Amino acid sequence: MVSILQIIHMILDVLKYVIIAQIVLSWLLNFNILNINQPLINQIWRGVNQVLEPLYGPIRRRMPYTGSIDFAPLIVFIAILALQIIIRNNIGNFY
Repeated sequence: MVSILQIIHMILDVLKYVIIAQIVLSWLLNFNILNINQPLINQIWRGVNQVLEPLYGPIRRRMPYTGSIDFAPLIVFIAILALQIIIRNNIGNFY
């Protein structure tokens, strides 16, 4: 059971880094430092969005309209941190 929880914790770590990469990439695209018309940037952007959209979609549907600010990544990031805390606290109970 501990191994399964450690694997889930590791997957959540990877997901956190993907969310951070998407946030940084979106800033770089919005400030025209990177160009979405470049094939590599376009592939990376689409790939990251395809990974994260299943997490963001349900949250965006339930949240009220906030204009141009998207709080879905923040909510998912906080949920991941909460899950990691729960996993970390419960791993000790299985020894």
